[in-house]
Amino acid sequence: MLAFLSKGGILVIPILFCSVLVLAIFFERMIRYAVNRRRGKEIELKIADLVAKGMEEDALTLAGQSNSPMGRILEKAIQARDLDKDTLESVIVNATENEVRDLSAYLQALATIGNIAPLLGLLGTIIGMIKAFMVIQDMGGKVNAAVLAGGIWEAMLTTALGLAVALPTMVAHSYLLSKVDKYEARLQNGSVLFLKAVAAKDR
Repeated sequence: MLAFLSKGGILVIPILFCSVLVLAIFFERMIRYAVNRRRGKEIELKIADLVAKGMEEDALTLAGQSNSPMGRILEKAIQARDLDKDTLESVIVNATENEVRDLSAYLQALATIGNIAPLLGLLGTIIGMIKAFMVIQDMGGKVNAAVLAGGIWEAMLTTALGLAVALPTMVAHSYLLSKVDKYEARLQNGSVLFLKAVAAKDR
């Protein structure tokens, strides 16, 4: 297999490196999301219930112990609960943006790899074709079809590899982006639940 790939030229190396990087990012993000979901399971409901009952200190302790995006947002919200409504909402929005930014880490790298992998493959093909035509020129144009075909398929190997890396990379990027969007919606719903609990307590 390695001997076959080596026929694609030097640009096979960065393309294969991109594929390894994509796998590392994808599995790291999936593990991270799974851990966050387990740690913060229904944390917003528990904290909202405590806040509504006036048990802010218990809610603050629970939020800090969860070590999850939802817990960190609600922890900052509880700490700012005595501020005016507009300031409290600003604190929640800022905390949510920070957590979403953290959840989106490395996704731009996936998009970049998905864009450059086919370009690296195309560059490898162009370099390979140039070499093939240089050989034809050196041989005075007397090249049989088998030799020419061999040079061409070796040159096109990098384009195939580039596309093979780019396609699943773009699918992985879209999938992870959808998970971030869902988690962001949950963070926003949790924040609304907290604000409702604060309003109910103040009545």
